[in-house]
Amino acid sequence: MAPPSEYRVFAVGGMPEVVAGDDLAALIDAALTAQETPLEAGDVLVVTQKIVSKAEGRMIRLDDVSAGQFAQEWADDWEKDARAVELVLQESKRIVRMTRGLIVSETREGWVCANAGVDQSNVGGGGAVTLLPVDSSASAAAIRRGLVERGQIDVPVIVTDTFGRPWRNGLTNVAIGVSGMNPIRSYVGEVDAEGYDLRVTEMAIVDELASAAEPVMNKLDQVPVAVVRGLNIPVEEFDHSALVRPAETDLFR
Repeated sequence: MAPPSEYRVFAVGGMPEVVAGDDLAALIDAALTAQETPLEAGDVLVVTQKIVSKAEGRMIRLDDVSAGQFAQEWADDWEKDARAVELVLQESKRIVRMTRGLIVSETREGWVCANAGVDQSNVGGGGAVTLLPVDSSASAAAIRRGLVERGQIDVPVIVTDTFGRPWRNGLTNVAIGVSGMNPIRSYVGEVDAEGYDLRVTEMAIVDELASAAEPVMNKLDQVPVAVVRGLNIPVEEFDHSALVRPAETDLFR
């Protein structure tokens, strides 16, 4: 099948402030209905991690956190909040590096990122932070299932977060949870225009879609949901696991 010559991304506006216990599928369905943009076959729904974490009660008040001695000493050295440091340590499966006030760690889901995804932005102030969802792909699956129950077309759902990148300045949105599509577009075994057999080329298409959606979501505008339309992505049962590089092939461990 020939690839589409174009696709579009549009924001889902009108989402209320999300709090613990909210039904994200219900909120997204209502917003899609209100702006008269129901989901269509082949769409991909992109949802920011922040509202998923809020709905799942993964927002923590720092006043409720007691810092251990190690967190306190490290925070004192770098003028950080020891309570936030303690949460980063608790959320980390492995510390990759601690330097210049920054902690790079591996999360329980296998993501290597700054501060184990513990984030103080867009959480309403008041000394609160959000933690990553316990299982972001399960969260995506729950949203997908809830939308179908409300009469929306079954489409893939991606949960995104903002990550830094080695060797490059600037952050970018990436997928940390996937339900309903293969996260990898493999070209292995295909032949390019020059007749060269492709042997290793695999594109993280869910990361590309996460990044494509970010400009219409815009962190400062607090638009947490977007739809990618026109790529005709088939619905297939996958999660995010194919994105996590195994330790034995990771040159940086």
